Amino acid sequence: MTGTFEELIASEKPVLIDFFAEWCGPCKVLSPTLHKLAQEVGEELRIVKIDVDKNPKLASKYKISGVPTLMLFKQSQLKWRQSGVPSLPQLKDVVQKFS
Repeated sequence: MTGTFEELIASEKPVLIDFFAEWCGPCKVLSPTLHKLAQEVGEELRIVKIDVDKNPKLASKYKISGVPTLMLFKQSQLKWRQSGVPSLPQLKDVVQKFS
């Protein structure tokens, strides 16, 4: 990831952050859904995976207590947040709402 997290979430384009961990079973379940989402929405969304074990300060700053936790930012504002594994239609609805 180039630049800072703050630069990343300042984007005009919505940015979906997936806070995950390598050891997390539900995170592995979510991964194919995020891949499909990326294919379906294309350039209207950026998806970034952040390993909470490798980025503990960031996880602490955003009060990540469980993984996976998804957060959608646009122009540095948190627009949506959810822990767990949402379905592809749920994610598409969220993306369309804030695109």
